[in-house]
Amino acid sequence: MRLINILIIGGAGSGKSHFAQELAFKRGEPVLFVATAVAGDEEMRQRIEEHQRKRPKSWKTLEVTTKVASQIREKIGGARVVIVDCITLLVNNIFSQYGDTTDAQIDVPLIEKSLTAEIDELIKVINQIDASFIIVTNEVGLGLVPANRLGRLYRDLLAKTNRMLAQAVDEVYLMVAGLPLPIKPAI
Repeated sequence: MRLINILIIGGAGSGKSHFAQELAFKRGEPVLFVATAVAGDEEMRQRIEEHQRKRPKSWKTLEVTTKVASQIREKIGGARVVIVDCITLLVNNIFSQYGDTTDAQIDVPLIEKSLTAEIDELIKVINQIDASFIIVTNEVGLGLVPANRLGRLYRDLLAKTNRMLAQAVDEVYLMVAGLPLPIKPAI
């Protein structure tokens, strides 16, 4: 089957993860599911467990908060499809590595450099590994402008990350109300 790399972008609850899993399942090949979520509280733990229950038992799961590319390289095994769910949380994980993010003195260039390096490495892995990649991310630029500096910084960093990934993949879908709208290639 032809290798294809896909970015699925949309708002919270738009059906991104479900669509990613449908695409992977239809390929009928071994799947490595890369989960970037951290169970920081009980509600998030329950969300993670619900996502786990919905995945086929035959899929291998890799839970990783950062250094996603190196972990995929190490754990790919025989997988021919890799789902990364999700970039939004990966960006948050990197953002959070730099101490108290309420601090007005947050080192923006350091965060941006670290995030760019993380995504550059992921793109290299996408181009080097003999597998199709399905990457899930949120679109956070369609809503209100965040009221604080850190919210705007996070939105801007995720937007940059999404642009980098959209350029690197073959197809991009925007999810709206559970419906995938093809964005790239343009139809």
